[in-house]
Amino acid sequence: MNTGGMNEAIRENQVIVDESNFTVALSKHCTSTAAAKRLFFLFLLTIPLVNPWVRGDGVGYYAYLRSALIDHDLRFENDYLAGNRSFVMSRFDAQGRLLPLFYTRTGYVENHFTVGPALLWAPVIVLVHGIVIALNHLGVNVKPNGLSGPYLLALALTTATYGFFSLFLSFQIARKYFDAKLAFLATVGIWFATSLPVYMYFNPSWSHAHSAFAVALFLWYWDRTRLRRSTAQWIILGLMAGLMGNIYYANIILLIFPGLEVLYLYRMEHTGSTNKRGLSRNIAADCVLFAATVFVSLLPTFVTRQIIYGNPFETGYPSILTWNWRTPALLQVLFSPNHGLFSWTPIVLVAVVGLFCCTKKDILLGGGSLITFLAFYYFIASYPDWAGVSSYGNRFFISLTPIFILGLASLLNAGSTWDGRNLRTARLGIATVALLSIWNWGFIFQWGTHLVPARGPISWSEMVHNQFFVVPGRLSHSLEAYFLGRKDLMQHIEEGDIDQQRDSGRLKD
Repeated sequence: MNTGGMNEAIRENQVIVDESNFTVALSKHCTSTAAAKRLFFLFLLTIPLVNPWVRGDGVGYYAYLRSALIDHDLRFENDYLAGNRSFVMSRFDAQGRLLPLFYTRTGYVENHFTVGPALLWAPVIVLVHGIVIALNHLGVNVKPNGLSGPYLLALALTTATYGFFSLFLSFQIARKYFDAKLAFLATVGIWFATSLPVYMYFNPSWSHAHSAFAVALFLWYWDRTRLRRSTAQWIILGLMAGLMGNIYYANIILLIFPGLEVLYLYRMEHTGSTNKRGLSRNIAADCVLFAATVFVSLLPTFVTRQIIYGNPFETGYPSILTWNWRTPALLQVLFSPNHGLFSWTPIVLVAVVGLFCCTKKDILLGGGSLITFLAFYYFIASYPDWAGVSSYGNRFFISLTPIFILGLASLLNAGSTWDGRNLRTARLGIATVALLSIWNWGFIFQWGTHLVPARGPISWSEMVHNQFFVVPGRLSHSLEAYFLGRKDLMQHIEEGDIDQQRDSGRLKD
């Protein structure tokens, strides 16, 4: 037997297989790179949409940074007085004095909004502040008060950038498990057919784009290091978890992912699936270190709560006893005309269905995503103000942007498998995403211009009528006003919001 010739043939075949695998990997990399470039190009095209405006909840979020940087304290009277008119009307009397009920027992102004967005804005706003001061020394008259044009523009651009990175990191996770084209389509779908663009571009002083970024960063790093994470990487993951919590407390639910990972590792050890000795002790030590890191990284929240409320664990939100843990608004959160998640942004329903497919692709990532969504869903459904008061769709779920992108990519991938005709499936996916995106932007226009109420339930028949017969006629004029006369348009929208609040009894003169 010519074993030498046989071995040579095996080596040649192995080389061919290796070269083939390399070619496939290189092709995927090139496709992924092209998709990433397209995402960046889309972001550049949308930058003119950013709206340098601080209003509503954003007044409270931005107050932490502006007050600390400009006034060197955390007393927010002047920050609140500089807010938009409806914000001021609900908090000050006719003489411009803050109503007593907005003071805490420590004598500070109530601010239940989180400090996390201020932490993410800080590097850019501090730099802008230094530039403004330098320009004033050179004779350029720009108010270094944290509220003039350069500050607001920097805030809006920074928020939009964080929103984009939430999408980019989510795309990076999705393309690891699915074709890059499907990951790209899923990313674009969630980008343009959910509530994210409202808080990424139009209300940039709110926390939701920052929350999506922090969750995407945490999930991307968790997935990148899972099952082989070093002690140093556990610390980094803990810092990322703390950032999520500093921005939005409910984001701590994402700790389900490392929790499932730890359970999986314990199971591997006890079933003999791993040869590592002392694995349990190492995992336990890493978990303790991780928990300690999360706690330390939450110090900005604890410190500000202590100063404002006199208790580091006070949230400023309604007492836990008022939550509806036993009677959550499960159906209303999803389908209500009052900012229902699925009824306002139906692409999320498609994405959630896809999470079941994702569990088959990867049990830790898919299972973690599905359990996290269900836990988050129950949490929001139990919250007394689950509709978000003034909210486009259910804004609280923007935190789960990377999970929705994974779910949508998974369903698109499953559709390709079931159908077996990639071209037809691709066209169907693109058409669906395009139609849902167009529908969503028409709905955003209605909500933003008060064709439908910003607060409370809407009339679906009126909304659908507007989509087909009102929005097309008003859109071009409003876009012109948005880009060429934005200050007047924002003032007009603010007046409309005040009128709606008066009509509903939420606001009095």
